[in-house]
Amino acid sequence: MSGGVDSSVTAALLKEAGFDVVGVTLQLYDHGVAIDKPGTCCAGRDIQDARRVADHIGIPHYVLDFEERFKKQVMENFADTYLKGETPIPCVTCNDTIKFADLLDRAKDLGAVALVTGHYTRRLDGEDGAELHRGCDHSRDQSYFLFSTAKEALDMLWFPLGNCTKDEARAEAVRLGLDIAQKPDSQDICFVPDGKYLDVLEKLRPGALDPGDIVDTAGKVLGRHEGIVKYTIGQRKGIGIAAANPLYVLEIDAKNNRIVVGEKTDLLKPSLTIRDVNWLGKAGKIPDAGFTCTVKLRSLAPLIKARITPMDNNRANVELEEPYAGIAPGQACVFYEGERVLGGGWIEKFA
Repeated sequence: MSGGVDSSVTAALLKEAGFDVVGVTLQLYDHGVAIDKPGTCCAGRDIQDARRVADHIGIPHYVLDFEERFKKQVMENFADTYLKGETPIPCVTCNDTIKFADLLDRAKDLGAVALVTGHYTRRLDGEDGAELHRGCDHSRDQSYFLFSTAKEALDMLWFPLGNCTKDEARAEAVRLGLDIAQKPDSQDICFVPDGKYLDVLEKLRPGALDPGDIVDTAGKVLGRHEGIVKYTIGQRKGIGIAAANPLYVLEIDAKNNRIVVGEKTDLLKPSLTIRDVNWLGKAGKIPDAGFTCTVKLRSLAPLIKARITPMDNNRANVELEEPYAGIAPGQACVFYEGERVLGGGWIEKFA
């Protein structure tokens, strides 16, 4: 229970349905700076909101201190990913290492039959076990962030809001008498108050804002940057270089502390490789001959057709039907077959 609308409604609906519900909130970071800031999650006020909702619906509520593990597994990874010239997704890392790992183990220890969250995604029972599917409201669908969930973990995960819209969830909150019904959605990464991620990076990794060269595709120096962590692939604003045509970030060269820029057409790439592939489809692994599906390369990106071919060391090659602009290492490439999530992997490089 994060203290927001979705997890609160989920808990209340389970209680209304007659389940023996235990509410759990994770304290993940030093939330003192975020106690009174709207638009965050897991902050001090959110813990109070979760406790108040639990009292209202009549369920026990516990706060688990995962702060140290969260710092090591999520925050440190967040900083290191940026320093490698990649663009991290800390929410996926948190799901993998905290929520659907440690918390799932705690739920098992308590004898729970399910770990239930307020994600807008669906878990369906298929011929070969539990399947992960997109939320019915595609504008709220969160399946992209759950692609790396272990298949065995899906057996114990429930997502009651997968068939709902956000407006319907808020209406349920009103019906159930929850005073958080109009609470704003969380907008920021939970440990990055006001979206100022550079402040967090400088605190975690002093010297992360070391300056370097901005170059074109031929290696010609065009200007200077104030730290590679300020940039992501596809970025246009904030480059600070005048040119006849708009310039975009094409590559972040962490080894040489350089930013490579070029025109928008230079962003188009036909293929990529991914690592740490998680397979949620049939037969326990990607077909040796490969397969065709649709993929998402960013959470809000459209689905595009692609051919997936397995490689060694749990990697895969992804050939896109049409070149895509803005493939960013560190983001995820998620496989879909219709509404079903077949898995995915972390973008390693583009070609």
